[in-house]
Amino acid sequence: MLQQPHTKYRAFAPIGLKDRTWPDAVITRAPIWLSTDLRDGNQALVEPMDMARKMQMFELLVRIGFKEIEVGFPAASQVEFDFLRRLIDEDRIPDDVTIQVMTPAREELIARTIESLRGAPKAIVHVYNAVAPVWREVVFGMSVSEVMALIERSVSQVRRLTDAQPGTQWTLQYSPETFSLAELEVSAQACETAIAAWGEGKPIILNLPTTVENATPNIFADQIEWMSRRFGQRGNVVISVHPHNDRGTGTASAELAIMAGADRVEGCLFGNGERTGNLDIVNVALNLYTQGVSPGLDFSHIDDIRATVEHCNQLPVHPRHPYAGDLVYTSFSGSHQDAIKKAFAARKDGDLWSVPYLPIDPKDVGRSYEAVIRVNSQSGKGGISYLLESEYGLELPRRLQIEFSQVVQRVMDVEGKELDAANLWDIFRREYHMDGAQGLRHRAQSVEGEGDQALTVLRGELMWAGESVAIEGRGNGPIDAFSRAVAEAIGQPIRVMDYHQHAIGAGADARSVAYVEMRMGDSRTVFGVGIDADTTAAALKAIVSGMQRAGGADAQQAQSSVAEMSA
Repeated sequence: MLQQPHTKYRAFAPIGLKDRTWPDAVITRAPIWLSTDLRDGNQALVEPMDMARKMQMFELLVRIGFKEIEVGFPAASQVEFDFLRRLIDEDRIPDDVTIQVMTPAREELIARTIESLRGAPKAIVHVYNAVAPVWREVVFGMSVSEVMALIERSVSQVRRLTDAQPGTQWTLQYSPETFSLAELEVSAQACETAIAAWGEGKPIILNLPTTVENATPNIFADQIEWMSRRFGQRGNVVISVHPHNDRGTGTASAELAIMAGADRVEGCLFGNGERTGNLDIVNVALNLYTQGVSPGLDFSHIDDIRATVEHCNQLPVHPRHPYAGDLVYTSFSGSHQDAIKKAFAARKDGDLWSVPYLPIDPKDVGRSYEAVIRVNSQSGKGGISYLLESEYGLELPRRLQIEFSQVVQRVMDVEGKELDAANLWDIFRREYHMDGAQGLRHRAQSVEGEGDQALTVLRGELMWAGESVAIEGRGNGPIDAFSRAVAEAIGQPIRVMDYHQHAIGAGADARSVAYVEMRMGDSRTVFGVGIDADTTAAALKAIVSGMQRAGGADAQQAQSSVAEMSA
């Protein structure tokens, strides 16, 4: 019988931390951030960054606000070494930024690494070795005691070499690589060995990585709380985590680790890194932001940041990437669009952010609202009306929204592509004959009767079915008078059932837009729309628009060339 594939794997055993406290913890402050874009992220690239892209990435990280930046693996190549020397020799490291470099626990590489840092004002030396069973036993063929001896030798070497350069403020970062797969007692022993070799009381960072994700994030949180208790009373010990994303839970692992006692988080912008990537620092930082916690990092121009990272890494950021992708603030679904539109309309200055489907205000990361709602075949009236309002100032009445959405849907059924605000405006102008009513000129005056009995008299002419038709009407206002005049001229009743009007713009550029819901003769109920600097002219144009839509072939020749309507 063939072995079933899943039988090759074994579940990772739980930690058994019965009195764990992290599930009830709440994150109230940002951790210390370390960017590893220039080291771990760079190592993961098919074509590592050249000097120019490295410098561009470093300057970006400084602008974002990182105070600790792992700038490279100087013993790995001459480019890495030269980049670090350029940062130091050209005084490019801000006073409030500490650089970090990485080296494996090998004598010649440690020496080369310390040499690369000569003259740096502050530096973190990151030394690592793998401690998990399969690495100890299969990769290196070492016992636990031999691993501890390696750690003692390597850290002691770092101490001797750094003591010889007293002009630099030194910090050791020790990493029991493959921590997430190792026995906790072995990891703790490795860390204690490093602390002792470095010297009690000297600042040290213990980096606890999910070198390869192997369990659910709660297991990692238990591991971090267990280690935090072991080292929590040491004032100079910083617990740092370096999550990878092999199981797709890097963000969750980082957040639960902070809850479990981690002081520091390491990762890359947008999750670049080996295999499925490192922790995405943008994701974790903006998750904090949505909970009312300042991340201490500036992502207010997320599109510029993304463009720079894409250039430096030569890797695209997915359009659905949290917070940064092109489409993450975009809704195509009609029900989503309607909910967003209503929430925007209800918001007042100073309100807490509470908008359906938008966990963060797009403006906080430099996005406009233009892309929040986009229209395709899945969209509805809410999205369509939102775009026309946000881009062109039209506040469509609800029944007009429904009517026009059906027009748009017919276009979508034929073309099958996304429509932007400009496309919708073109469809709207054609459907409501906006251009055909722009020549309307009128003069209206109440001349018959006084007070409540006053009537407006309108006279003029209308092109109907290719002929000029004289019109004259009386009514209790321009709309009523015009409707009566037109009805008498064409022999069909005009009934205005509803009317809305509002301003577009302000000051000298202000215009009025009018919406009339009307019926001509036995036709169906339709809407007409008119826009003009004069409120009365806008209303009359709206009636002509509705006539053209309701009147079929005859209406196609109906032009609002009413040359003059006078008392």
